[in-house]
Amino acid sequence: MTTEESTTPVAAGPAHRVWAWFRGHPIVGDTLLAVAFALGSWLTIVVSGDIEGVPEPSLTTALWVSAGAIPIVIRRVHLWFAVVLTAALQVAGTLDNAAWVSLNYSIFVLAYTVAAYLSIRQALAGSAVIWGTLTVLIVTVIPEQQLGMSATSALIFNYISASILFGIGRAVYNRRRTLVELQDRAHLAEENQAAMAAQAVADERRRIARELHDVVAHHVAVMGVLATGARRVLAKDPAKADETLQTIEQTGRATLREMRRLLDVLRTSEEEPEDELTPQPGLDAVHSLVAQIRDTGLPVSLIVDGMPYPLDPGIALTVYRIIQEGLTNTLKHAGQARATVHIRYESDRIELDVGDNGGGPRVDGGGTGRVGHGLVGMRERVALYGGTLRTGPRPGGGFRVHTVIPIEASTQLLGNQQGDIT
Repeated sequence: MTTEESTTPVAAGPAHRVWAWFRGHPIVGDTLLAVAFALGSWLTIVVSGDIEGVPEPSLTTALWVSAGAIPIVIRRVHLWFAVVLTAALQVAGTLDNAAWVSLNYSIFVLAYTVAAYLSIRQALAGSAVIWGTLTVLIVTVIPEQQLGMSATSALIFNYISASILFGIGRAVYNRRRTLVELQDRAHLAEENQAAMAAQAVADERRRIARELHDVVAHHVAVMGVLATGARRVLAKDPAKADETLQTIEQTGRATLREMRRLLDVLRTSEEEPEDELTPQPGLDAVHSLVAQIRDTGLPVSLIVDGMPYPLDPGIALTVYRIIQEGLTNTLKHAGQARATVHIRYESDRIELDVGDNGGGPRVDGGGTGRVGHGLVGMRERVALYGGTLRTGPRPGGGFRVHTVIPIEASTQLLGNQQGDIT
């Protein structure tokens, strides 16, 4: 049982560093304490001379003195073993008076230690072992000549000593517990303060984002109205249409600036700065993605039906991410399988199937199967464009991700115009 104290000094001076080192190595300090007490016991034996009840200096006496110091050495490393050893040495003292001399300090040190390092019930039990053994021996075995006083006086002295040492030990124990609780409270207060600061920052980001969203929405609405007006007067008054288009151009640039500010507000500090320079993938990157997955050893078939047409960048990115997530899940969970990516272009929608013929979905303890956070995020992306995403096992085995995203004519026209510009 280790009873090393849990608190350490925080000062950086030389004396505090030495003290901290001894606190971190309790057996070293206790060994020095035991040596000091053993030398004190031996000096008492030498100085006492021929006093009755005091053993003569000898090798046997030195061994008893050394044995009596062992409980002090191990008191904070193996406390209960030290308590039992102290009780055993007390019993041995009935056979050789030299053993009692070795216990003059050990009993007091162990009585304090059990009170200072153990819970109240364990401290009472340890004290009962130490003082109870001594009480039984005084009453039944040890003669008064060896005690140097009457049995009653010895018991009163022991009980007073036990009470004082127990009180001091419990005071130290309670002080140590109080310090630990104060440290825990300070640590919890720091965590709460950091959480509140982070929450305040997040709330402020959301507030700014809402304001910028309103500004961007206003600019976009103005651009739509101006574009309608320019289209109507283009044939009748080209100069007026040109002026309107210039206003749209200026509004568009202002909207782009506000969008950049919005993204800066929403961007977290954990994002890598080099990500700003990385273009987002689209459908053109699907072929390289499929080739990359094939290089990992998973056979993948890519099927494209219909005439491809330019898509809104957001829709193209969503389709790419769904294919990426579906193939990644196949690599993780399907085992030895084949995967198929089927893209169908239709006039009013784009359909996407990502499936495999593996062992089917694996359901974990939470019942989530292979539908993880990635596909949940993709479902939200698809819903943003009014589409649907379904995931589940295929008939005959395997797993399938099926997506339908509606395509508006204006979106196709916008994509074609962007393609002409680029």
